[in-house]
Amino acid sequence: MSFSESAARPPHGWFWLWYDSRARSALLQILFVAGFAALSIAAIVDVRAHMQARGIPTDFSFLGNVAGFDINQSLIPYSAASTYGRAFLVGLLNTCLVGALGLTFATIIGFSIGLARLSKNWIVARCAMAYVEGLRNVPLLLQLLFWYNAVLKPLPAPRQSFELPFGVFLNNRGLFVPQPVSQPGALWVVIAALVSVVAAIGLRWLSIRRKFARPRAAFFSGVATAFVVILPIAAFVGAGSPITFVRPELQGFNFSGGVRLLPEFVALVLGLSLYTAAFIAEIVRAGVEAVPRGQREAAAALGLTASQASRLVVRPQAMRLIVPLLTSQYLNLIKNSSLAVFIGYPDLVQIFAGTVLNQTGAAVQVIFITMAVYLLISLAASLAMNLYGRRFALRER
Repeated sequence: MSFSESAARPPHGWFWLWYDSRARSALLQILFVAGFAALSIAAIVDVRAHMQARGIPTDFSFLGNVAGFDINQSLIPYSAASTYGRAFLVGLLNTCLVGALGLTFATIIGFSIGLARLSKNWIVARCAMAYVEGLRNVPLLLQLLFWYNAVLKPLPAPRQSFELPFGVFLNNRGLFVPQPVSQPGALWVVIAALVSVVAAIGLRWLSIRRKFARPRAAFFSGVATAFVVILPIAAFVGAGSPITFVRPELQGFNFSGGVRLLPEFVALVLGLSLYTAAFIAEIVRAGVEAVPRGQREAAAALGLTASQASRLVVRPQAMRLIVPLLTSQYLNLIKNSSLAVFIGYPDLVQIFAGTVLNQTGAAVQVIFITMAVYLLISLAASLAMNLYGRRFALRER
């Protein structure tokens, strides 16, 4: 047998795997995963042994132990006798509350400022530009410290509080607002409100789906508005005003009654909203300006009014560009809420990754849970925005 014949013959046994590109690629990936898994297991075993030698908890049973500390803001019942798991829920709910309010206010302010930047009024456009350039170029942490230390802490004492409309009071101990109190029959008002919103959305969808003419579409919009306004009011009156408000009243050196919003909470929501709104404003401005001017001219040539052209032509194309960037800003706001620890707001990081970690010493478990929570919240927000963005995606015929 010649040398050329032996070289051309395929290898026997398992050696042929190395000469097949697909098999070789799969084999290398399996070896990499196996090596990574072996290193991870070795690291976990080593860390566990060192933690046990130092008396540090190696499981999650510490969550059932008594916390022994108070939290000055809690959306659920909590006391020093509650468990660490309860403290985790308090911090998680406080973080979700800040995130929800921050996203709402940032969206409203950001879209308003973004549209103001496109205004033909020179003063309005320049003021909007000054807002954007001023806030987005200053670090967020400095803005939080400014709102907390320079704006809210110097406010007067409760006896010299600023009295705002609708029974709201502002002082150095926080923002005091009336507290809603439900009476028997309040459930019917809530059900009526939900039914009215669903009916309004259904009428709106029907108007768009059937592509009604302008007079008929305006009629459906009026009916939808009437549903949202009249039905809850009728249920409220028919049930005998089952929802009342308890106004805060000054008694001694502080207010009693109502709902107290901590200065740390107000500073955090204010700072996150205004800072993120500056970036959202630029995204909105860029998205609208990215729509070619010819699209507006074509809409006008078809006889569409300015409002119809904006709603049917410009807005869908602009939102197709805005939504992906808007998602990034939403995720940034949620993660930036962890800066609450610098102004003393009891969020997830301060309560769980701060106090609980220091008391239990379970650093690995606490940090792992905290990172997993932020990951899940970010993935849920991203999924929701991706589903919303499908409304404006281009569909192939």
